Amino acid sequence: MTRPPVSVIVVSRHRAEALRRCLTGISQLDHPNFEVVVVADPAALARLGATDAYKTCVYDEANISAARNLGLDRAAGEVVAFIDDDAVPEPTWLSRLTAPFDDARVGAAGGFVRGRNGISYQWRASEVDAFGQDHALEVDPVATTLHTPSPGRAVKTQGTNCAFRLSALTDIGGFDEALHFYLDDADVNLRLARAGWTAAVVPSAQVHHGYAASTRRSSTRAPLTLFDIGASSAVFLRRHTPTEDPAPTLARLEADQRRRLIAMMGAGVVKPRDVARLLATLVAGIADGTARTLPPLTRPLPTPSTFHAMPHTGPRPGLVLAGRPWSRRRLRAEAQHHAAEAIVTLFRFSPTALAHHMRYDPAGFWEQIGGLFGRADRSELRVQPWTFHARLCHEIRRISDFRPIR
Repeated sequence: MTRPPVSVIVVSRHRAEALRRCLTGISQLDHPNFEVVVVADPAALARLGATDAYKTCVYDEANISAARNLGLDRAAGEVVAFIDDDAVPEPTWLSRLTAPFDDARVGAAGGFVRGRNGISYQWRASEVDAFGQDHALEVDPVATTLHTPSPGRAVKTQGTNCAFRLSALTDIGGFDEALHFYLDDADVNLRLARAGWTAAVVPSAQVHHGYAASTRRSSTRAPLTLFDIGASSAVFLRRHTPTEDPAPTLARLEADQRRRLIAMMGAGVVKPRDVARLLATLVAGIADGTARTLPPLTRPLPTPSTFHAMPHTGPRPGLVLAGRPWSRRRLRAEAQHHAAEAIVTLFRFSPTALAHHMRYDPAGFWEQIGGLFGRADRSELRVQPWTFHARLCHEIRRISDFRPIR
């Protein structure tokens, strides 16, 4: 079956190295017909150098909704997919994420997100209500499922792993630019649900998300400010529950953020003196969002853009390399050598019980390291008696559902 053309939109701000790594991963996608639209600050675009592989758009303001809308204006695909600059997709991500759009009822799709260790899940599936509250959504852990809108709720997609039918997103006015950051995805999900669109949850469409440092958080995920969380929460309630008193919901938000900060303080991520300061930024954000001008949720039709397919994409063979830590230099050199024509996964097992981590190297290959006797999936036993060959076969089976291995 011929898949419709897809536009992949990547928004980046002041994270040039993360952006380059993300784009390297995107270049290895097995989807045969997609373009890439990069919306980024001038310095990041300059670091990419002279290339015609992407459409680019200069934007250097702290408003991800406005940046995404600029990307939509340049998109020429029938489907638009979004991934964050601090994430890397599995090679099968885009093909699987966009497959449900063959069904004319589907307006949105979201996949599963793996966290910093590259193995545990950071996000799977949930619904969101008109107050911005998440609700657990049980889905098949493997098969794609379609979900018709339920009253007052919508399937919640994550901005780092989602796709939309472009016409549907355009019809509802795109992203709400009053939501500079936080709840921007939930807002789109609710508006699409109200318009009657079905949403797909695609477990096999996976990305790895690292939570890189930004103006809002440190590299340890410690918040530097809660202003935008407060502001967007107030805007969201004005948009979706205009006749309700927002005070109880905002009070719950403040209590939730206080508990989160205290937990981070207990873990040594946030200093005690920062708790009151951060909560003050939340309150200031709520005041700003309560008074913020809300633009109309309509957008002029963009000037038609020519589809600019990314070159040299499509299925590639897989290659698995494996060895011990003392062979690191040789194995990594070999992995980098083959990364141009294959999807390379390198396993390095030490004679220990250390837990495993999977990461995508900027040179274009995947690398999993850990102890021969340690666990990869955190639900497994901490220590197990493996032979090298048995352990390698076990890990290959684990990744083979979403990455080519031969």
